[in-house]
Amino acid sequence: MAGRRPAPAALLVLLLAAAFAPISSAVRPVSDAHRSAAAELFAPSADGSFGDLERTYEAVRTFQILGLEKYKSVTGKACKFAAEKLASPASSAAKDLFHAARISGVLGCSVDAGVYDGVIARLKAVIKDTNSLLEFYYTVGGLLSIKEQGHKIVLSDAESTFHAIKALSQSDGRWRYDTDSAESSTFAAGIALEALAGVVALADAEVDPSMIGVVKNDIVKLFDTIKSYDDGTFYFDEKHVDATEYKGPIMTSASVVRGVTSFATVASGKLNIPGEKVLGLGKFFLGIGLPGSAKDCFNQIESLSFLENNRVFIPLILSLPSKVFSLTSKDQLKVEVTTVFGSAAPPLKVNLVQVLGSDSKVITSENKELQFDLDNNVHYLDIAPLKIDVGKYSLVFEISLQEPEHESVYATGGRNTENVFITGLIKVDKAEIGISDNDAGTVESVQKLDLLKDTKVSLSANHLQKLRLSFQLATPLGHTFKPHQVFLKLKHESNVEHLFVVPGSARQFKIVLDFLGLVEKFYYLSGRYDLELAVGDAAMENSFLRPLGHLELDLPEAPEKAPRPPAQAVDPFSKFGPKAEISHIFRSPEKRPPKELSLAFTGLTLLPFIGFLIGLMHLGVNLKNFPSLPGPAAFASLFHAGIGAVLLLYVLFWLKLDLFTTLKYLGFLGIFLVFVGHRTLSYLSSASTKQKTA
Repeated sequence: MAGRRPAPAALLVLLLAAAFAPISSAVRPVSDAHRSAAAELFAPSADGSFGDLERTYEAVRTFQILGLEKYKSVTGKACKFAAEKLASPASSAAKDLFHAARISGVLGCSVDAGVYDGVIARLKAVIKDTNSLLEFYYTVGGLLSIKEQGHKIVLSDAESTFHAIKALSQSDGRWRYDTDSAESSTFAAGIALEALAGVVALADAEVDPSMIGVVKNDIVKLFDTIKSYDDGTFYFDEKHVDATEYKGPIMTSASVVRGVTSFATVASGKLNIPGEKVLGLGKFFLGIGLPGSAKDCFNQIESLSFLENNRVFIPLILSLPSKVFSLTSKDQLKVEVTTVFGSAAPPLKVNLVQVLGSDSKVITSENKELQFDLDNNVHYLDIAPLKIDVGKYSLVFEISLQEPEHESVYATGGRNTENVFITGLIKVDKAEIGISDNDAGTVESVQKLDLLKDTKVSLSANHLQKLRLSFQLATPLGHTFKPHQVFLKLKHESNVEHLFVVPGSARQFKIVLDFLGLVEKFYYLSGRYDLELAVGDAAMENSFLRPLGHLELDLPEAPEKAPRPPAQAVDPFSKFGPKAEISHIFRSPEKRPPKELSLAFTGLTLLPFIGFLIGLMHLGVNLKNFPSLPGPAAFASLFHAGIGAVLLLYVLFWLKLDLFTTLKYLGFLGIFLVFVGHRTLSYLSSASTKQKTA
């Protein structure tokens, strides 16, 4: 393998990024990163609005859950928007009234009771005439939101409304959107359950317990259709729906979570849902990380808020603050167990029950209980006694609640598997480099190398000889170590590079370059070659890119049709570099006249001014006609001052100003002189006329 290749340093960076990529995508509770993402995704427009009512509700609800300050700053604008919609219920759709009422509930907007009376009447009228699941959802949800704001609302026909919604359910736990729909939907099941929960909360009497039991059974069937990943993540998705009705896993799972937790709040008894599935839903929403859209952000945050406190199971999330540990630094294994929003878990124990290698081979099955740090709310364990080497491992933890009554409240998921990465210092020894003859393999010169320090060797060879390089690598525990990257680079003085992979077997890495077979790949270029060795791996803390020295290589002359070296890449920024120095000799200055002659001519330039002064004296210039009244006198003074300023400007032009600057100032002074001069001359003309008349 030879020719132009990416630099080993660049390959090392790519290798590290690829190795740590799967480790970095960890399931972690809601953090400040989610708050920053929400503030960015729900940024208001220039007029301070978020768009329609639905998006406005999603924004303020997300801000409320995350405790963002924006929640308070948008209250006035959002409340006004909602109040305008609530004030005209007759002309508004049930969906708009639903979102407006929820905005008012979240922000605590002040809405007149009479306005709400009109909205309540409008929503109740829709309930009586509809057979659409979405209409039921919007009307019941709107009434429930108004009730939660302190208004007394009773749904007198709650039983019949409950039956009307239940009539749209299917045998597999999914729902249809209306009686005319042929397909059922998992997303519709979520909004149906939320609507049924609202009906129960609004009912003036207890809803038939048998019907509650039937819905509970539907929920169990619905959870039988849940999908999962190998890491214990569970989610809901549609089966067969029209493309226009497909919502995607995030929206579908969010709908089910809202519906199930809402129904569990109003139903007596506990829903028969496995705790690991509820925990898996929590992992699914946290596994999203930072959403890319405002809709996904709202569904993620609101769903997690429902899971944070519900009557089914509260998921407890096991997470690792760091998934990379150093044997050199003797890092501690730290484990956090919290709710989805990072709240402290109840008293529990965390045990490390198994360590698996990257090939799923069991490294150890010794059960070790982690110690608990109460101040930092973290469980910890020293990794040194585990006798694990560098590389990737899967750690299997088991969580056990200390209080038996908590087992019906919290979901721990039994065993939790976390992937970790162990790094350490790799032993590098028995490094040798030398030149041998091509035929007998006799080594002419062998030099020892210390690859962990700067090494400079000087070798020489011809095309009938070979270059040999060998060294050994071992892990901190003395096991065989095969890094992802071992390259030897030879760089000719003309910048032509050749990259070779150094093969390894067991602990030994060895490469032999037979120059006789490489003359064409080397383009018959004799001369100096710099030697460089790159050894890198994500688990190797002492990865290196080490110059080894140089090799003087003597190759035969190139035949006529031999391949030519590739053109070297031109640095596009080289044209911005320093230019060659310009050598220039200026011509000798011309001979100047004597100083006395220059002064004499300077004096001659003053003669016109002196003649001007003599002329004024000869004419008998005086100030007899200077205005005596304050106003005309002021304009006359300004006129004379303006003339003086023009003369001063001429002097400055002679000394320092350029032509354009002088003309600019002269333009302003000219306008000023025209104005004050006109006023002055007008006064003098008027005064002269009066004297003649008199």
